[in-house]
Amino acid sequence: MTTRTLQPTPTQQSLTTTTGTPSPTLTSTPAPTAAPGPHTPLALADDLLARLRTTTTEPRPDEQLAALTLAVAADLPVLLWGEPGIGKTAALTQLAASLDLPLTTVIASVHEPSDFSGLPIVGDDPAAQGVPMAPPQWAVELVRAGRGLLFLDELSTATPAVQAALLRVVLERKVGALQLPAGVRIVAAANPRASAADGWELSPPLANRFVHLYWAHDREVVVRGLGGVWPRAELPALVPERLPEAVAFARRAVCGFLEARPTLIHRLPTTETRRGGAWPSPRSWEAALTLLAFGTAAAVSREVLALVVRGAVGDGPGLELLAHLDRMDLPDPESLLADPAAAELPARGDLRQAALEAVVAAVGARPERERWEAGWAVLVRALETGPPDLLVAPATVLAGLRRDDWEVPETMERLAGVVDLARRADRSVARAAAAGAGRTPGECR
Repeated sequence: MTTRTLQPTPTQQSLTTTTGTPSPTLTSTPAPTAAPGPHTPLALADDLLARLRTTTTEPRPDEQLAALTLAVAADLPVLLWGEPGIGKTAALTQLAASLDLPLTTVIASVHEPSDFSGLPIVGDDPAAQGVPMAPPQWAVELVRAGRGLLFLDELSTATPAVQAALLRVVLERKVGALQLPAGVRIVAAANPRASAADGWELSPPLANRFVHLYWAHDREVVVRGLGGVWPRAELPALVPERLPEAVAFARRAVCGFLEARPTLIHRLPTTETRRGGAWPSPRSWEAALTLLAFGTAAAVSREVLALVVRGAVGDGPGLELLAHLDRMDLPDPESLLADPAAAELPARGDLRQAALEAVVAAVGARPERERWEAGWAVLVRALETGPPDLLVAPATVLAGLRRDDWEVPETMERLAGVVDLARRADRSVARAAAAGAGRTPGECR
């Protein structure tokens, strides 16, 4: 028998052929691997990816980001609603980086209820010691860190059983027998049912535990962010001197509103879809009160305050509360009548007119000559500090309150020309609008 052996090169296979053997035997000889150099294709690809992922941030007004950071500062669970790919996850990642918080992402839809309620572990003597519920690894790591941002993603695709298990996690911050530390904030994200993969409506008990924010893309933010600069997520700057006043204002506002609108204390929506969003309950009113106090202490904009209040108790009750806040800001009509020369009227047109109408109503409730003349003095003050067109309605009503034995004050004569001019201007605008509505296309008059 003759045997021939071919000596392979390091990068070739060794082939051994034996005379009389039906088929050859192939053995693989691994080639020595060299450490990737600085200019290997994979290293260059990694370098390019690193450059693409390197971005910076800048302070930039962003209402929805400000609303998110306000709710996070208030330690309230937040639920971001938005279409797939809108940037919810990216916003949370950037938020965690900006706040220097470890980010723990848990995809709710791929977990079992026991991953949130805990797994029962039988000990040596369960009759005496009970059966503890062991928490999952992510919860243990959060407790070990003592702080962090827990991101519950894909909440709308979690089954009802998983949603039920999440109730204690969201409200009580308990996972099994483990209590999450106070330094952990909870933010969730969900897609609307129409765009979610096998989505479920949120159960009313779980939905009522969140502040709901509806995430939408802003063209300028997206374009500038893709250019490498994203808005910076910063916690609201609370002013220490404002804290006691902010708490008192929030309590007075919410309690005063609910006294006037008791039917809104608890109103469970009638449709399944609306039950999965924000709706009023004692729990959500407490959240609205907290957000109102934080927003007042941080002096956030009206738009940001509207987002978080409506996200807590729903659109209708939230808008009514905001209107109640406007009425609270109105000056006392009796104070204006007592010192018209020093009257401070709101700058916003609707609030200014409401204040003037309140003055006229106060005079009408107790019509006396001195109060009637003081009312005209308030209108003159309004003329000196604002537009005259807001005076037409209150001046007309105030003039109708005159008694026959009351002399016409100089202030009334001073306003007569302005009111008459404003009326003529209104009539002129009305005639022009009516004439324009009667024209045919292309017709000139």
